[in-house]
Order: sequence, then C-alpha cells, then structure tokens
Amino acid sequence: MWITIPFILLFILYALLIFFYRKSWQQMPEVEVEERYLPQTSISVIIAARNEEKNIANCLFSILEQHYDPQLFEVIVVDDQSEDNTAAVVNRLCSIYSNLTCIHLKAEENTVAYKKKAITAGIKKAKGKLIVTTDADCIVPENWLKNIAAFYESKKAVFIAAPVVIAPGKGLVKLFQSLDFLSLQGITGASVFAQFHTMCNGANLAYEKKVFEEVNGFEGVDNIASGDDMLLMHKVFLKYPDKVHYLKSKAAIVQTAAVNNWTEFFNQRIRWASKAGKYNDKRIFGTLLLVYLFNFSFLIVFIIAFFAEGLFMYLISILLLKTLYELFFMIPVARFFDKEKLLWWFPLMQPLHILYTIVAGLLGSITTYTWKGRKVK
Repeated sequence: MWITIPFILLFILYALLIFFYRKSWQQMPEVEVEERYLPQTSISVIIAARNEEKNIANCLFSILEQHYDPQLFEVIVVDDQSEDNTAAVVNRLCSIYSNLTCIHLKAEENTVAYKKKAITAGIKKAKGKLIVTTDADCIVPENWLKNIAAFYESKKAVFIAAPVVIAPGKGLVKLFQSLDFLSLQGITGASVFAQFHTMCNGANLAYEKKVFEEVNGFEGVDNIASGDDMLLMHKVFLKYPDKVHYLKSKAAIVQTAAVNNWTEFFNQRIRWASKAGKYNDKRIFGTLLLVYLFNFSFLIVFIIAFFAEGLFMYLISILLLKTLYELFFMIPVARFFDKEKLLWWFPLMQPLHILYTIVAGLLGSITTYTWKGRKVK
C-alpha cells in the first residue's frame, strides 16, 4: 500500500539516527578525576528558585558541603517572586554559610522569560570565573564542582553540558519520566560530543561568565519563556564551536525530582516542546522534526489499518523494530546511569511514548502551559 513507502523511509532515517547516537555515546570517553587533584577555578553556582520551600534546603546542603575549597565557590539563590517560604529558608541558611547569598527578583511587566531574568540577575552578582547552574529541586554529588572544574581546566571549555537523572520514585508517571529522561540524556551527550547539534539541561550546566557576557546573555531569546539552557548553548556554540563539551562523568550526575502526576508531566514537556520552533540551530530542528514525523506516522498507519487488511501486522513489526533499535542505544546509556533495571519496562512504554510525543509536540506549538503557578503562552 502507498502509505508504507514514506513510513519505511522515515523508519530508515530514524534507525540511522539511533545508530549514530549509539556510536557517539560509545566513543565518548568517561571522565575520572584523581582524588588528589586540586582545581583552581572560582565558581558561582546560580539557582533560580520559585516556590521551592520543600526542596531548596536539601539542594543547598548538597552544594554547600561540596569537597571543594569554600573560598573558591559561592552559591547565589535568586528568589523568583516565590509565594511560599523559599526565601525564608534560604535566608536562614545564609546566616550559617558565608558563601551563600539570596537575592530577590523584582516583578516586571510584560515579562515571560522569568528564569532567564533570574539567572541574569544572579550572574550580575557573581564573582566566580565559571558559572554553574542547577535547579532548586536537585541534589548534587559531593565531588560535583571538583569534576566540573577539572574538566573545564583540562578541556579549556567555555560551555559544559553535564548529566542529569530523575530521582527514584514509584508509580507509572515517574517510571515513564525516568525512561524518557534517560533517552534524552543519551541523545544530549552523543550529540554534543559529535558536534551534531546543541542540546543540554539547565539542571547541570557550566559556562564562563565572560562568555555569557560576550554573547550578550539571553538577548535575542528573552522573549521566549523557556530555553535558558539550549538557546544560550547555541549562541555560545556559534562563537566557540570547538569549546562546547559534554562531561561524561558519574561523579557529576545531578539528580532531579520527578513531577508527581500526568498533568505536571505534560505541562513540563509542553514547555520543553514550545521552544522547538525557536531554535536557530537548524540541525536540532531537523532532528526533532524527523522524530515527530516518524512517531506521528504510527498514528496515521494505525488509523488506516482499520480499513486495510494486513496493515496491523505491518505496524506491529515496525514497532518491534523501533523498540529493538532504541534498546540498542539505551543499554549503554542506562549502564552509565546505573538504571539498567528500568529497561525491562521499556518495550511496554512504547505505545505511551509515541502518543506522548505526538500530543506534547502538537500542544507545545499551539497552546499555553502552567509552570510554577504561572500560565505561559
């Protein structure tokens, strides 16, 4: 039947993409830092926080108790007009830790890029040479800053994307998030290492303060609500294509909290999808388009299969092949993050993942979403 021809072509392109990501991930060396290594880089950790009263203390303890000279790093929390006791919690800790500061973001009219405003405000106050960002619901390992600094110094990098993993949790929504996030992290590392396209996560990023200023920060993308990570990364990549790196180190993996329900999950993913059309990096736009069209084709073929004999078996065959190719990629990624056990659930999640990709991708371009109590277009 004629519908099978474009479906097969999309599958072939998708399979080649998966093989490319697998090869790049495998070729990327894992970084290990010697225990006696003493970095010299001054660091400013910036955390934009809004309504994080339940998480911010644990996040800060994990950072402030780093195995890193406290004279060489500071932590700046930018309270983004929280409606709970986030600022109060941070201020109490400021009386204990001299290298912790809390500043408050003022309300501005006609602002949509709140997190970008918060990060910019923090960077203006920063004294460190290297800016490191994470989120208020994250927990970092004890040698996090040491590994970032050592990699920065050895690679002479100006921008570093680093690994993030979903914290363990029970329930279908958290299991699904963990698997989806693993695939995104694998793609992130592989694409950055191969310089195929720019991709990162703001929960674990590092970049030079002077380079942030050289590219004029978020200027030009400050009308977009999300993208404080990837849109900035691409601006830096255009200026320093050989100095943007991915830190593949288990000692640098940041753990981020999972969302609690499907409503929060789709709001998060719609927020991520909403910036897809805003990328100046046409390579990643082309990749996202291929992935979306391939998943969308499953829905088209599924509908047509009700009217065409034998098409259901054809559809199931392609779905099984898709699952096998993706597992081929996911196994080494899951091994790096010590999440191999999750892969037993991977085949069962395929129909849900296809549906979610279609829905989130569509809604991300046409609807609003709610995040941290704010409705964003």
